[in-house]
Amino acid sequence: MNEQGHSGGEQEHGELGETELAEFMRLATEEGFDPDEVGEALDEAGHGPLPVLAVIGRPNVGKSTLVNRIIGRREAVVEDRPGVTRDRVTYEAEWAGRRFKVVDTGGWEQDVLGIDASVAAQAEFAVEAADAVVFVVDAAVGATDTDEAVVKLLRRAGKPVVLCANKVDGPSGEADATYLWSLGLGEPHPVSALHGRGTGDMLDEVLRVLPEAPPQTFGSPLGGPRRIALVGRPNVGKSSMLNKVAGEERVVVDELAGTTRDPVDELVELGGKSWMFVDTAGIRRRVHLQEGADYYASLRTAAALEKAEVAVVLLDVSESISVQDQRIISSAVEAGRALVLAYNKWDTLDEERRYYLEREIERELAQVRWAPRVNVSARTGRHLEKLVPAIETALAGWETRVPTGKLNAFLGEIAASHPHPVRGGKQPRVLFGTQAGSKPPRFVLFASGFLEAGYRRFIERRLREQFGFEGTPIQISVRVREKRGRKK
Repeated sequence: MNEQGHSGGEQEHGELGETELAEFMRLATEEGFDPDEVGEALDEAGHGPLPVLAVIGRPNVGKSTLVNRIIGRREAVVEDRPGVTRDRVTYEAEWAGRRFKVVDTGGWEQDVLGIDASVAAQAEFAVEAADAVVFVVDAAVGATDTDEAVVKLLRRAGKPVVLCANKVDGPSGEADATYLWSLGLGEPHPVSALHGRGTGDMLDEVLRVLPEAPPQTFGSPLGGPRRIALVGRPNVGKSSMLNKVAGEERVVVDELAGTTRDPVDELVELGGKSWMFVDTAGIRRRVHLQEGADYYASLRTAAALEKAEVAVVLLDVSESISVQDQRIISSAVEAGRALVLAYNKWDTLDEERRYYLEREIERELAQVRWAPRVNVSARTGRHLEKLVPAIETALAGWETRVPTGKLNAFLGEIAASHPHPVRGGKQPRVLFGTQAGSKPPRFVLFASGFLEAGYRRFIERRLREQFGFEGTPIQISVRVREKRGRKK
């Protein structure tokens, strides 16, 4: 099998070709796994990001109740007063065998200031970032001026919309739902999110308009320059760095933190190559809800991470590494992006601060030891030439693939030299595994019993030692063989 990429047409189940897949399934069956479950596990791990469904509407129309109904558990905060949900909250859901993400948003109000403005801004962002939208309207109240304003927003966005006429608790309420045809968004789906009435039919329509989960992410990178998100807390020097690598003043730089509001995409020549840099607004600690512009800026930063391939996280070495810095790094890792840590203002360090900084890095950033590190000065341009090799290293790790044969030989060596600890008289072992996706690398391990978190981390460390993966998070999922009451 060609280790560098696919040959021929589309392949199912991650990296496995037909012959290898047949052998893999035979092994799975011998070890007592259901072949259908194995195939599902490989497909899930091999897929890229799940399609996103945004649930929007004005305050107190039952959005969070509907989200709880869709995901099948009570997680979204529900209270009988408007405005309880302020942040966008994302959950994973499944319907009719298809997985997708659901984004619960705050209520959308037009022409509002302060906290309501920030809620409206993040709802607009949710629509922009979604693949499809469920627009929730209170059928008992009917279409309001605010609902009409949402319709205009949705038309501008051009996303598929499913109109949910909520609070239809019985046949008498269905007449109210029919009046919502006037919104011009097609058929209103009468639903009682509280009691579950009509939600199945509405979800069937959601699946019809929602794109399938994207195919496995092996293969050629997308065309055009590689995309890099510059992220970090406010006033850490992101705009200064972009100006320096671009060789001109393209972005406003000011001592006042938070000057940048929207990401600014800049095509930059650096190290003999073209790169698309996205300068993002600083992520604040816990944005005050009344500061609508800053709140929106933090959401735009999240969007920049979603669009990027590499996150360059800037840290200000003149200040202690903060919880905020760690949260930003975690956001990049959770988004599955390649990661480079750029320690800015290095030219300001004295020996004492350098000593304490190294201790802080060892203590606070141990979880991302695998990320390439560059010590730079955005102000003077010091060591910026080292940024490109670090980015290229991180991208190479992000795209690395390990053939199934090599991976299983490696897993066999681990099982022999460092078996899982015995727990409750049992010793679970990894039976076999495969890499089901890349960007970032995603592995599925099949085991005879539950693997403790510490042992999973040990496997990740050994994977990095053996195969590289510098500059990239690694995702490992474990499938445990169920007892089937039969002898193998």
